[in-house]
Amino acid sequence: MEALPAVGRFEGPEHQFVLRVYFEDTDLTGVVYHANYLRFMERARSDMLLAVGIDQRAAFEGGEGAYAIRGLRLDYRAPARLGDELKVASRLISLRAASVLIQQRVMRGETIVAEAEVEAAFVSPSGRPRRQPTEWVAAFEPLLWKGI
Repeated sequence: MEALPAVGRFEGPEHQFVLRVYFEDTDLTGVVYHANYLRFMERARSDMLLAVGIDQRAAFEGGEGAYAIRGLRLDYRAPARLGDELKVASRLISLRAASVLIQQRVMRGETIVAEAEVEAAFVSPSGRPRRQPTEWVAAFEPLLWKGI
């Protein structure tokens, strides 16, 4: 099965992923439930990988491995609500042999509603850390954020 194309886009080295808040994303008050920000950010990271030609599914099914979240720092700044259009902006902050550090901001217009730093480690199918595929590192190198 071939991977679907990415729906987000890059503005320079920053990936932009737009989504709408639906009823299922909210709590009883119509505010986005806190755990759903993690889902929004995961979708954006997965889309960013697709946009640079990385097929996570093929790597996993081929026995190379997959990313696992090693660490996460998440700050909530303002509520997002039912019907809001949000943008998840993702920047690659650090690239190591076996991991990447990605800064992500969930925004409603110019307002940051949540932001996170996410460390994703590449692991073998058995769960042991291993070096990322060289073609993945090559795809990521031009995206390293330089504070533009």
